[in-house]
Amino acid sequence: MATKRSDAEKQIAELLQTAKKSLRLSVAFLSRLDGTTQHLEVVESSIPFLFQEGYQQQQDQTLCQAVLDKKLPPVIPDLRAFPEAMKLPAARMPRLRSYVSVPVVLSDGALYGTFCAAGLTTDKDLTKRDKALMDVLASAAAVIIEPEVRAQELRSEIEDRLDPLVAAGGPVVVLQPIVDLATGSRIGAEALSRFPAAWGKAPDVCFAEAHSIGRGHELELLALERAADHLPRVEGYVAMNVSPATLLRPECGALLSRLPLERVLLELSEHDQVEDYAALDAVLAPFRARGLRLAIDDVGAGFSSLRHIVVTSPDVIKIDRSIISGVDTDPVLTTLVRSLVEFGHGCQVRVVAEGVETAAEAAVLRGLGVDYGQGWYHGRPGTSDLLTPVPSPGVPEAELLPTA
Repeated sequence: MATKRSDAEKQIAELLQTAKKSLRLSVAFLSRLDGTTQHLEVVESSIPFLFQEGYQQQQDQTLCQAVLDKKLPPVIPDLRAFPEAMKLPAARMPRLRSYVSVPVVLSDGALYGTFCAAGLTTDKDLTKRDKALMDVLASAAAVIIEPEVRAQELRSEIEDRLDPLVAAGGPVVVLQPIVDLATGSRIGAEALSRFPAAWGKAPDVCFAEAHSIGRGHELELLALERAADHLPRVEGYVAMNVSPATLLRPECGALLSRLPLERVLLELSEHDQVEDYAALDAVLAPFRARGLRLAIDDVGAGFSSLRHIVVTSPDVIKIDRSIISGVDTDPVLTTLVRSLVEFGHGCQVRVVAEGVETAAEAAVLRGLGVDYGQGWYHGRPGTSDLLTPVPSPGVPEAELLPTA
């Protein structure tokens, strides 16, 4: 008997107890069939030493498979009446004599396994009515099982996509220019991850799916590595995105320690929860002392970022594209951007507008005092060779380096 069961397994066990008690048999169990092997997943037994959760046997040698193949009926009061049943191991050990087996079928028609009850003695009272009860219980079990089955399928699908990508070194990373709105000159670029078009998923979704299966940190670190690859090939700084949780990992610290930090702007999204600001500050402090600058990304998208900004004291805030789009025609957005600029400048923080797509938006943002712009109007993401040079030779001093 399992000592620790999930909530779903506990619910299945209750259904099995109902079957076992109603049919007055020695054991009831849920099995999973994978095509070659039968797995006893949840077992309710009066003789647990004969029926144990986790037990596996060859599927084509089971009574369940014989029933599915219609070589045996679903209700068997006496196995000895069926020569086909007596050929199978279950007729010898644990020497079953009565058996009821019904399929567990998911909503898409896929066979998951079987819902069974068995006895060590014959039971001439077993009838079609008992099968009807088992069918109802099996249907209830399918409803309980299905969410976990679908979750596992999704996990496998994500794993199958991620494995070759990770083996190849991670996502492709392109660069989008960031310009000084006052002069139009490029000052830096943001590194943006791109995933295979066949996936049909936005980058934030790809990272979220990786995190959902415990591989998000791995993917983020690979993206940082690919972003860092651009540093020797471009002038100005490179902005790189990382989640607070990944930033706390030792591997991330080891990666940052290898970089020319005076040319790196680390962007933290306002959407990512920070569980321990003190730990985050402790990790960042030595890197910031070496020239690393910090930006809070997506500011204004939900306004949870205000505490983010106050506590982390960033060098840069990046106003989310949802506030920038239409700023030239919407007075509410204009007022909001003006407030964020005043707030940022009051905190000695540079302000970047994301998602600038038209000349009119750029002109209004410039008039509102926004320092820098990023978006299709200023340049689409692409390879490093498409970037224009920064106007001054070399890299400016860290304390004077424009940030975005």
